Formats: sequence, C-alpha cells, structure tokens
Amino acid sequence: MKRALLAAGFMAGCTVGPDYRKPDMPTPPSYEALPKSAADAPLSVPVAQGTDLSQWWKTFHDAKLESLVQRALAGNPDLLTALSRVREAREQEIVAGAAGLPQINATASAVRFHSGSSIVQKLGGGMSSGASAGGGTDISLYSAGFDATWEADIFGGVRRSVEAAQAGTEAARWQLRDGEVTLTAEIAADYVMLRADQVRLAILAAQEESQRGMLDLVSARARAGFVTQLDVNQQRQLVESTVAQRPPLVAETVVLRHAIAVLLGQQPGALDAELAADSPVPPVPPSLPVGLPSDLLRARPDIRAAERKLAQATAQVGVAVADLYPKFDLLGAISFSGNHLGSLFSGNNLGEAGIGSIMWPLFHGGQIHANIRAKEEEEKQAYYAYQKAVLGGIQNAEDSLIRYQTEQQRFVSLQDSAKSAEGSTMLAEAQYRAGLVTYANLLQAQFTQQTAEDELEQSRAALTADLVSLYKALGGGWRTGEPVEARQDGSLIFRQ
Repeated sequence: MKRALLAAGFMAGCTVGPDYRKPDMPTPPSYEALPKSAADAPLSVPVAQGTDLSQWWKTFHDAKLESLVQRALAGNPDLLTALSRVREAREQEIVAGAAGLPQINATASAVRFHSGSSIVQKLGGGMSSGASAGGGTDISLYSAGFDATWEADIFGGVRRSVEAAQAGTEAARWQLRDGEVTLTAEIAADYVMLRADQVRLAILAAQEESQRGMLDLVSARARAGFVTQLDVNQQRQLVESTVAQRPPLVAETVVLRHAIAVLLGQQPGALDAELAADSPVPPVPPSLPVGLPSDLLRARPDIRAAERKLAQATAQVGVAVADLYPKFDLLGAISFSGNHLGSLFSGNNLGEAGIGSIMWPLFHGGQIHANIRAKEEEEKQAYYAYQKAVLGGIQNAEDSLIRYQTEQQRFVSLQDSAKSAEGSTMLAEAQYRAGLVTYANLLQAQFTQQTAEDELEQSRAALTADLVSLYKALGGGWRTGEPVEARQDGSLIFRQ
C-alpha cells in the first residue's frame, strides 16, 4: 500500500509536508483599561474606535517634531540595515527558486602533453598526435560542449523552499516596519523630554530671579536689624539649591540632542543649534482612538512578523519531509572533442549523452526523520513566539492605557497643587514684608512652590511620553508600500 501511494504521488506530483493555515489567536473584546467615563481621563479620552495611526506624531501639531521624524525615517542606520535584510531576503527567494530550474553549463578544455620518452608511443599507440625527432611524443586534445542537469521537483521540496523564502521576505518587511514604529517612538520620547527639560530650566531661571530678589529684601531687613543673619543664610541656601539644579538639566538636554541626532543618522551635536531654542512640551490631543485588541493583529508589525516566521517554519517542515522521497535527476551533455582545434566542431567529433537517475534514501541512521522532528519543534517554537507577540502586544496596550489614564489624573491634581502653591507664596511674601509672619513661613512657601512647579512639568512630560508609548503599543508609525533604496546617500524611499 505504501509503495502504491508513493507511485501515485510520483505520477501526479504533490507537495509534501503540512499546508500553512494562520492560527486563530483569541483576543479580548475590548481593553480593560478603557475609561468608564470622561472623569477617568479628564484631558484626553481614549475611545474604542479605530483610525490611521501611521503618522500619529502629527496629532501633536509640532512642526519641528514632524521634521525630525521624517528625517529619521529617511536616514536612520538601523532602518537602512533592516532594508538591507529585506533585499537579502528577496535574493534568497531567487536562490530557493533556482533549485527547481535546469542548470546549464558551458565547458571547454585544452590539453597539451609532451614526453621525451618513447614509452608513450609503445603504450598509447594511435593516441599520439605527433613524434619529435628525438623519439618523444606530443599529444593534443581539445574539447568543448554543454551540459544540463535538472532535478524534477516531484514531491515539492523546492516549492516548499520557495514558500519558506517568501515568508522570510515578508517577515523581513514587517521587521523593517517594526523598526519604524520603534524609531518614531524614540524620536518623539527624546524630543518630549528635551522640551520638558528646557521648560524646567526656564522655570528654574524664573525661580532663581524671584529668590534673589527676596534675598536682597531679607539682606536689607537684616542690615536694618529687623531679622537675623539666619534668615539671610537660609534664603541664600535656597538660591544656591535652585542654581545647583541647573547643571544636571543642562547636561540632560545636551545628551538628548545628541541622541536625536544619532537617531537621524547624524553626528552628535549636529542638531544643537536647531534644538537649542526653548519650546513647550507638545500638548495631548482631546481624544485618542485606540481601536480594539483584535486590531493589534493587523496593526503591530512585530505580531505580523512573528506570524510570517511561523509560516516560514511550517514550510521548512515540508522541505525536510521531501527528503524522505525519491529524487529524480536528468542530465544531458553535448560535447566536441578532437586532436585538432581547427576541425573541433566537425560532426565526427560530436558526442551526446543523456542520463536519468533516481536516488531514494533507504537508510541514513535516522537522520532524515530526526531532521523532520527538529523542524516540527521549530514550528512549535515559532507558534509560541507568535502567541507571545500577541499576548505581549495586548499587555503593552493595556499597560500604556492605564499609565496614560492615571497620569492624566495626577497631572490635573498637580495643576491645582501648583496653582495653590503659587498663591501661598505670594501671600507669604506680602505677609513677610508686613512683618506678620516669620521667614520660616515664607521659606516653606517658596520651597513648596518650587517643588510643585517642577513636579507639574515632569508630569506634563510623562503624560506626553505615556501617550507616545501608547501609540507605539498600538502599532502606529509604519509606512505602507514597498521599500526601495534609491538615493545615493542611502536614505529610504517607499514606493506606494
């Protein structure tokens, strides 16, 4: 029975191994972290509505951020590397497909043999083409021709190889797009932190100016004998503490500018002049369409890449299974051979050969079956990786949503706190000037205001950064179309 089935497969032709079917990966009907009411997300309300997030950074309406992202997408070294891997994968498709085509070679050779001994004449007889005066022998032999070989892909091993190579190319494309998602999020996050640090530096400068003005007042009151030198020392300490906060922030702004420049494929410091001017942190949009968890299976490039790798691993099982079956090879050759080059291509020198062969593995010490089982395990690993990518994507979105939602609530509270602290400082200053409160009350009010304002700006930056992380978790930021590299500088162009 087994031999009959093999014979039937041989006659009809078939593709052995499992056919790939995309697994049905379950997803929850909605995100658990979606706010139940607008009060849970007072600034920007996430809604279960899908939208195009391919250029999500434009929702911030920041021209400088948009420019940085576009330049990064054109010249980032990691993206250029990913594009090179796509082109490499395309070439591997050609390599895989070539195994199913006839292989044709042209051959030519020329042999000139000379021997000073007459033994060649005695042994070779009519093979000699000429004898020298000293009894030596000269032999010349010329040949030219073509040979062709073809392995008939009866059981589909080559077709499975091509299928695997095509899935590998698709996976490489989605990995390129995943790199775009990561890159745009990194650019935006670094840009947001840079603008936040610049705002914090401006706040520190304003606080220092106000605190120095108060130091002059306290010093004057001390000279007049209304307060002690202790009040002067405490106010001076507050001023110096404020000044001491500047160097780390200045260093951080330089580091962030360097990081953004490198992400754009430029030297550190190349964007210092462009990004030196202060600018506010981009505000969050009033609403945020986040779609449904099932949308992640289409939107996130890392999930799409994992699915394509699963398809590739499934096809590789078929390649291994094909090794169990016979291989049929056809060989044909045409050649001309003779002792004289001038008459080489005459009909008398023509030789033809045709060979058909079959090779059927009978005993390989279990190697073929072990290889099949190994490929099946690789397929299982690819499935688990796909499952992990789906679960991880849903987790990323849920985590980003809850962080964004809770940070909004924190930001609103910090706004009220900063406003109250500013009012308390103004009131304490007025009362101190009138001699109604001690300096300790004013010092505490100043310190509280400084802390509240700094926390507010950090929360503003964290809120926007959380939104960037959410866009990344939703799979936004990749381009459609076929990637090609057309510019001489290596920058990316996408053909739509």
